[in-house]
Amino acid sequence: MAVLKVKFTKTKRDKLAQILWILNWVSVVSGIILFSLGLFLKIEIKKRNEVMAKGDINSVPNMLISVGVIACIINFLGGKICYDCSDANKFSRWKLVMLPYIVCTFCFTFCILVGALMCYTMRNDLEESLYLGLRDAIKFYKDTDIPGRCFLKKTVDLLQIGFRCCGNNGFRDWFEIQWVSPRYLNMASKEVLDRLKSNVDGKFLVDGVPFSCCNPSSPRPCIQYQLTNNSAHYNYDFLTEELNIWMKGCRQALLDYYTGIMRSIGIAALLIWLFELSVLIGVRYLQTAMKNVLLLGDLEGESDGWLLENSFVETAKYNINIIKNLGKANQISTVSGMNDPNINVQNTDCDKTNITTKSIPAAR
Repeated sequence: MAVLKVKFTKTKRDKLAQILWILNWVSVVSGIILFSLGLFLKIEIKKRNEVMAKGDINSVPNMLISVGVIACIINFLGGKICYDCSDANKFSRWKLVMLPYIVCTFCFTFCILVGALMCYTMRNDLEESLYLGLRDAIKFYKDTDIPGRCFLKKTVDLLQIGFRCCGNNGFRDWFEIQWVSPRYLNMASKEVLDRLKSNVDGKFLVDGVPFSCCNPSSPRPCIQYQLTNNSAHYNYDFLTEELNIWMKGCRQALLDYYTGIMRSIGIAALLIWLFELSVLIGVRYLQTAMKNVLLLGDLEGESDGWLLENSFVETAKYNINIIKNLGKANQISTVSGMNDPNINVQNTDCDKTNITTKSIPAAR
């Protein structure tokens, strides 16, 4: 029994074809939107790839870009098919193409759904990439004279100012690394030498942060050095007073920023998927209705359209059997000589004694 069978008159078939023609052109625009969203996300990730470790974080924008291009091509072809389906004579040229087209479109709409879901599952990979990338960027913050690293100080400073953050997980990350370049350290100073000797690795560690961690909205001048030393500042208590530096870590700030973008893109992709799915259902109805009207032979009469010719269970069993039999088409069973193509073929005896000789008549 057909699933969701609907009866179509000639007028309904023509209207359905016209509506689908318009919707396919709208789908072309939705493909452009998907392409643009993927390109936007790729550019946003590339802007800050200096503070991201290499990974699979580009898989989502690449997926959206690919799906957007395919959407434009498929829906452009679908618009042409639906436009010709308003005429039964023109439909005959697309009759053999429509079913493969519907199958390909179904796979394509599934890819849109996958791309939308990937926007929500990318968070863990992005968080790990940001953690590793920011850790290395902060570690090489002081290397302003080394080629390949000299840009990291500017990158980190602009990042902390723009996103109002400090450090990787927080401002205390700066306490654990030497972020002051050796060229700016006075080696004649006893304080500097004592700090270098007090550290096992010979690093100059201070309880301070770069200037880019300062909060310009704070009424008090920025305290970026000796943050944990209450006696170094007037009327200051490190444990109770709110510090005038950014408290949020840059990893969390960037993660929130990209999560917001991907959440919006995911919602847009889901809406486009629902729209593409509705167009696909309409094309399936049009294909079955036009196919049945050709079988009936009455181009002006009524015809049935459906989503599936048989029930879901029967359709699933049929397709499973097709898949199972794909590799058996050219196989020959040799068990007990069954299905042997040579079993009923008589052996050719080439013995000359069994050949009837004919005499050649003598010439007169």
